[in-house]
This record gives sequence, structure tokens and C-alpha cells, in this order.
Amino acid sequence: MHILVIGAAGMVGRKLAQRLTRDGELQGRQITAMTLADVVAADAPAGFDGKVTIEAIDLSEPASAERLIASRPDVIFHLAAIVSGEAELDFEKGYKINLDGTRYLFEAIRLAHMVDGYCPRVVFTSSIAVVGAPLPYPIPDEFHTTPLTSYGTQKAICELLLSDYSRKGYFDGIGIRLPTICIRPGKPNKAASGFFSNILREPLVGQEAVLPVGEDVRHWHASPRSAVGFLIHGANIDLETVGPRRNLSMPGLSATVGEQIEALRRVAGEKAVKLIRHEPDEMIMRICAGWAPGFEATRARALGFTAENSFDEIIRVHIDDELGGKL
Repeated sequence: MHILVIGAAGMVGRKLAQRLTRDGELQGRQITAMTLADVVAADAPAGFDGKVTIEAIDLSEPASAERLIASRPDVIFHLAAIVSGEAELDFEKGYKINLDGTRYLFEAIRLAHMVDGYCPRVVFTSSIAVVGAPLPYPIPDEFHTTPLTSYGTQKAICELLLSDYSRKGYFDGIGIRLPTICIRPGKPNKAASGFFSNILREPLVGQEAVLPVGEDVRHWHASPRSAVGFLIHGANIDLETVGPRRNLSMPGLSATVGEQIEALRRVAGEKAVKLIRHEPDEMIMRICAGWAPGFEATRARALGFTAENSFDEIIRVHIDDELGGKL
């Protein structure tokens, strides 16, 4: 089996490649080859015995998608995206990467299908940003897409394309609406939601962090470990059980910023909490006002998708996976 990971240099892409290497198989078949693609060269996962191809490639260039599927990968994980804050600040770049790049990929697969019947599994990472205020709590699976950001709009359009291309039989697609991933390892990025990770990640290693919103902000979270689990399950699941509505809101944990901070206090103590500095940011507060507080995720749970049940658990996952199990 040949796996293509687009966005392989990012945090979730790296962890996905490591998990695929550890598992050694997907859909009950041995993984013999992996193509890892991103705008910068990704690192090959340590310990993988099969063929690894590293592609430094920009999916928003029309010919790139055709090149990536020339070897006919069996499963395609599409993770590449411009994050929410950057997509809001740079309108053209957001649409070029998040929408045009995705459509180029889908079109390249369709044209290949017309030539030789090629029909891969496509696992697309969407976002809970496809919905926007006013929102019920919890948000039911049948709630309509009402994005209030450019990023959410781009993801919502891609969800529609995925459903239509799947309906036509050009590929077998599933859209995974990821919760905000927390705690993200590494350095802060331009995602508007980045502070959810920053206010935990930095204090856990004795560094200050900025909180740009109030402690009453409520949001939907899952760990990087759960995110990779969603993608793997999305690749393995029998899509006949999913039905024609191919985009699923994933399980997660609903928590306020204040509840996050209390979990940090329980796990790491008052000294860590004191490293959080309150600095209100009007743009981020405006974006946050339209964010989803939490989902029922009934369909996804019934299909076997799972996530953490407490923020203490999310913090301990980060400590185990990124800090060697110790503070």
C-alpha cells in the first residue's frame, strides 16, 4: 500500500507519519511506500522499512497535484492549509492554498479516474470553523455550515467538493472536522486559536505565555494524539457506514479558558499558572466570538471516533508525548 501525506512537515503530518510507521499497515494491508509532501521538505519517519519519497511542492500550483498522484497512492491524507489567523489577514493566500490547492488535487484525481479508474481513499482535514455564531450548545450534527471567517468559508467549500466528487465516484472521501488541537507542540503559529496551546505549553516548561481573550471563552478541543487517531480511523472505516454525508464533526472536549487554567494548576501548580499574562487582542477576541463551544458529535462517536474526556488528560498526553513524561 502506498500512502500520500500532503502537509507532512506540519505537526499533525509528522505525527501521522510516525503512527503509520509504527502500525505498519492500513486497511489491513502492509504499508510499503510513503510520499511526504509539503512546501518545505518533510523528515522521513525513523524506522520505516518501505520506500519514502520526499516532495517539496506547493499544492496551489496547478501541476503539483498531478505530479503527486502520478504514482497512484492508495490513501491520500490532505492536511495542508493556511491557518485561520493567516487566512483572515491574507485573503488571497488563504483562498489560493485552502481552496484552489484542494480543488486542484480533487480535479487531478478525477482526471486520473477517467483514464484508468483510479479511486483512492481521500481523508481531508476540515475544521469546526465551518460553523459560526449564533450557535446552540452543544451543536448538533445536522447544524448548517455558517462560517464567519475566510478560513471557515474555504473549508466549507472544500467539504462540499469532497461530498460531490465522492458522490460521483471519483474518489472515496471523508472529511474530518478537527477540533482545535491542544496542546500543539513546537513554537506558536499564526492560528487565531494558538493561544489555547500557548497558555499551557509555555508554562509547562517555565516560560511566560500571553492570553489574548477572557477566561470565559469556551471552545472544543482534542489532543494531537486524538487528531492522528481520527485520521487513521477515517482511512480504515467502511465508508458505506458513513453514508452520503461525508463530513463529520469529531468528538472532543468542551472547556473554557478558565477550566484549562484550572487543569494546568492541578497538574503543574500555581507557579505555572502565574506565567500566564493577560493581554487582550481585539482581532482575536472578534474571531473567537463566532467560534463553536462544543459539538454533540453523535455520528462520529457511533462510528468509533474517540477523544479525551478531561483537560487534565490532554495536558498529560502532552507531557507524555513531548516532555518525556516529566515536568
